Amino acid sequence: MSERAAPFHCPYCGDEDLRPSAEGGHGAWECASCRRAFQLKFLGLLSPTAASTTNGGTGHEHHA
Repeated sequence: MSERAAPFHCPYCGDEDLRPSAEGGHGAWECASCRRAFQLKFLGLLSPTAASTTNGGTGHEHHA
């Protein structure tokens, strides 16, 4: 398995000073700026049907 994916910014304040959380377990991060802790979790892949309903029914098609 590859290295874990790191978030680029805090989802709460947008700052980039993030550190892995020792207390939160796998996928947990701490923001040094706003002092919040959050956890990232991969939920799975969307089916083609689910993807078309989440973006306005257009899927990945672009029409001119």
